[in-house]
Amino acid sequence: MNFDFDTPPDRRGTDSQKWQKYAGRDVLPLWVADMDFRSPPALLAALHQRVDHGIFGYARPTAATTEAFVTACAQRYGWAVDPAWLVWLPGLVVGLNVVTQALTTAGEEVLTLAPVYPPFLTTPRNSGRVSTAVPWALVAGRWEIDWEALERAVTPQTKIFLLCNPHNPLARVWRRDELVHLADFCLRHGLVLCSDEIHCDLILDPALNHFPTATLGPEIAARTVTLMAPSKTYNVPGLGTSLAIIPDPALRAKFVRATAGIVAEVTCLGYTACEAAYRDCEPWRQELLAYLRGNRDYLTDFVARELPGVKIEAPIEATYLAWLNVEALGLADPVARFEQHGAGLSDGFHFGEPRGRHVRLNFGCPRATLAEALHRLRAALK
Repeated sequence: MNFDFDTPPDRRGTDSQKWQKYAGRDVLPLWVADMDFRSPPALLAALHQRVDHGIFGYARPTAATTEAFVTACAQRYGWAVDPAWLVWLPGLVVGLNVVTQALTTAGEEVLTLAPVYPPFLTTPRNSGRVSTAVPWALVAGRWEIDWEALERAVTPQTKIFLLCNPHNPLARVWRRDELVHLADFCLRHGLVLCSDEIHCDLILDPALNHFPTATLGPEIAARTVTLMAPSKTYNVPGLGTSLAIIPDPALRAKFVRATAGIVAEVTCLGYTACEAAYRDCEPWRQELLAYLRGNRDYLTDFVARELPGVKIEAPIEATYLAWLNVEALGLADPVARFEQHGAGLSDGFHFGEPRGRHVRLNFGCPRATLAEALHRLRAALK
């Protein structure tokens, strides 16, 4: 391995939101979705060079920045993205809110599947819209869409379907036939499909591929807003750089109009990091994936052997997030119990689950940190 994922800098006492949560306490944070790895050396070198330039004025993406992203989409997914489709944003959650503001009015409904990344549930409520979530079904060790329930959930007021692909927190990679079925569902009901694909470059199962929803055909592409970013893969969420890819001009115009006066511009350092990530950091990404696979396998084995009452119900196919069923423990507040023993996880309640059923664990950290956290979880069960 050419890159060091075992010895990151100490984040305690820094501006890290992840580590500040437990400042002054002996709690290992495995909650919010950023990794405890240094970003790729090529990305850091690009940032150093940009800082040395010494001027940080208002920025726009250069042709080279756009080309780096477009080329990555073509090489990884066979997706020919027209640069005119791109709308740059200071964060993916911003994109979710803009989609809702642009394409619905007060009282109209936004549909999704739960459990899911919390902003999928809260974004509609931020602007007086209705959030409707259909529960996933666990079928033979695999999370599946309950298509009948999804059909029942649609009303004349439903305007948008929010998709998480790959899925957070279920670590699920969508198959092409599932996406085709979902595209047909959206077309039949006249829904706009907003597809959060921020984890698309973190597919852990080598046998699986990521399919951008907008590549399924011109009809669904014309009704799709795809959200992507370098933030999760290259560990730069604090630089606030994301993209909305919107092929349809009318849909794109509505989206851009909704950003006017309220959405901040991307910073010059964000553009620099984005360009370097997509252009220069593929070797680092491949080694990151290998390391995360090792962490996933260590975690899966440890849970099966050492954590009675805790289950990983389906394969972890993507991301660096594990969805742990802790219902058998009978704990009213499992997160508090684990924090008391020095491990900080996310409560499934925030993802649309009853409290006490699931917790989410971020294994994007050095193996030694993961091992210590898992031993603390084992101590909590005793």
